[in-house]
Amino acid sequence: MITRPNRPTLESVRHTPIGELLALPAEHLALLQQDAREAVEAAKRMQDWIEGVIARRYADRAAEARRAAGKDTGTIRLQDGEVEIVADLPKKVTWDQPKLAEAVATLRGWGEDPADYVTTELRVPEVRFNAWPPRIRALFEPARTVAAGRPSYSLARKDPA
Repeated sequence: MITRPNRPTLESVRHTPIGELLALPAEHLALLQQDAREAVEAAKRMQDWIEGVIARRYADRAAEARRAAGKDTGTIRLQDGEVEIVADLPKKVTWDQPKLAEAVATLRGWGEDPADYVTTELRVPEVRFNAWPPRIRALFEPARTVAAGRPSYSLARKDPA
């Protein structure tokens, strides 16, 4: 965290009325934003470190408990003194899209309705939509909804030359 005289710290900002914060010089806001980002990154690194320690401590016990329960994935519970550890190893399933499309085509060939077995999500990348000819865009526009995302602002101090 950069310390400069007469500028607020992250701790002091916590108790500062919004009106006073709005009146701060842009340079102070930029420094506070930088301090906040650095604090978040430091907290994330600390969290990752602690999560790693916990994983290293309980990974073998969790794997053994899963084996004993006949499970490759899923949630198991361990006890360590007064602490209950919930160890979750989620199942991550991926589907080969071309093979899945073949299976769907086979279902159709059998006279089955693939919608009874699979869900299909159609998506249009915005870059492609913008490149389409007007008549194609007009066909798809009724199905398109545009909403604004969360705004963000990045302040950068310019060093005087």
